[in-house]
Amino acid sequence: MWVSWVVRPTHKRTGSKAEPYECGELPIGNAWRQFKAGYYIFALLFVVFDVEVAFIFPWARVLRDMKSAGLGLFAFFEMMVFIAILLVGLAYAWRKGVLKWD
Repeated sequence: MWVSWVVRPTHKRTGSKAEPYECGELPIGNAWRQFKAGYYIFALLFVVFDVEVAFIFPWARVLRDMKSAGLGLFAFFEMMVFIAILLVGLAYAWRKGVLKWD
């Protein structure tokens, strides 16, 4: 990344290239808007729990084979630890007030 930053061509942004809209239209109001960080937090939580589901489905499929091999209880508690870690993280975020939508 450092090499690409050093090697890349540099161009000064002047005139219309420095404006938010390069098409020549004049912006109405302020063109730069600040988004709430809440969107980011909820999207991040969605990705975390979506990945959790992606791990649980294959685990549930293999659980029957692990039971027949005598590892059913181990596999069950292993997944419970995984879910508990995620729930502790969710409880921490909830307690810190990250999930409040203001």
